[in-house]
Amino acid sequence: MRYLRNLSTDVYFNMAFDEYALEQLPLDEPLFYLWQNRSAVIIGINQDIHAEVNLDYARQHNISVARRITGGGAVYHDLGNLNYTIVGRSADMERDYPEYARYMLHALQALGIRAELSGRNDILVDGRKVSGYAKRVYKDRLMVHGTLMYDVDLEQLTRVLTPSVQKLESKGIASVRSRVLNLREYLPGVASIDALAQALERYLSCQYQDKEVALTENQLEEIRSIAAKKFSTSDWLYGRSPSHAVTYTKRLPCGNVTIHLDIKRGVIDQCSITGDFLGNTPITSVELLLQGCLYERTALQQRLVAVDMHDYLDYTDNEAFINLLFNL
Repeated sequence: MRYLRNLSTDVYFNMAFDEYALEQLPLDEPLFYLWQNRSAVIIGINQDIHAEVNLDYARQHNISVARRITGGGAVYHDLGNLNYTIVGRSADMERDYPEYARYMLHALQALGIRAELSGRNDILVDGRKVSGYAKRVYKDRLMVHGTLMYDVDLEQLTRVLTPSVQKLESKGIASVRSRVLNLREYLPGVASIDALAQALERYLSCQYQDKEVALTENQLEEIRSIAAKKFSTSDWLYGRSPSHAVTYTKRLPCGNVTIHLDIKRGVIDQCSITGDFLGNTPITSVELLLQGCLYERTALQQRLVAVDMHDYLDYTDNEAFINLLFNL
C-alpha cells in the first residue's frame, strides 16, 4: 500500500483529513496513514453527545470533543493512542470491509501479538479490546479507520466516557476499564509509540519507502478549511444529536427544583422550572432566556452572564443552577 504522513495532533484537522482522503485524494491503489490526537473524545456520527461523554469532565481537563464521519461508539484518544486509516476503491463493500480491517490485524500478528477480530468492529488480545474500527463508504471508495491503544491513560478514559446502562450492565464505570487493554505490556521489544508506528508503517507499506504520498500546501489548506467550517462547529458536534427530553429534580437550599428541557438538535427548545422553591422574582424569564440556547455548559454560562440566579432561587448561584441543568 501507499502511505501518507499526517503529523497533526489536532482532532478537528484529523477528522477533516479522513474525510478529504476518502472523498478527494486520487486512489490508484489503497493507501494508509497513521496519526494521533491530543486528549480528545470522538463520538460516532449517529451518537448523542450527551449520552456518551462526560462533558463537564472533558471541559475541566481540556479534553476536546469531536464527531467523526463513521458510525460506532465513542472513543478516547491521547498521545498514548495510535490511529490508523486505510482508504481504497472497492466494487464490493461487504466483501472488502473485513479485508481492510485485516490489514491491521495481520500487522499486529507480525509483531508477535496474538490478536483476533471480534464482533462487529473490535480487535482483541486475550479477550480484551486493543482496537476498535469503523467504516465509511463514498461512491466506489471505502475507508476503514481505527484506534490502537499503546499506552492510553485508562483512568482518564473511564472518567470522560459515559457508556450506556446497557453496555455497563449495571457494573459501574470499572467495567469499561476491564474491557480494554494497552498494547505496551505485550510489546516489550517496542520501546515507544513512535517505534510502534515505524514498525507498522514498514509492514503495511511492504518496506517500499518510495510509496509515500505527499500532500501539497493547497490540499492541506483545503483540509484546514473543512476542519474550520465543519468539524469544529457546534452544529456538526451537537446538531446531529436526536431530539430528547430531560427531567431532573434536586433539593437545593431554596427548596425542591425540577428542570424539564426539550432538546432538539442540541438546542433547548422548551424549558420549564417548577418546584416549591423560594425566590424574589418569577422564574419564567429564565425559562424564556434558555430557549434557543445550545445545551452546553459554556453556551449556558454566556446566556446567563447578566443574570443573578439568587433573584430567582434563594441561596443558589449561576454555577449551581447550571449544574442542575446537567443533573450534577
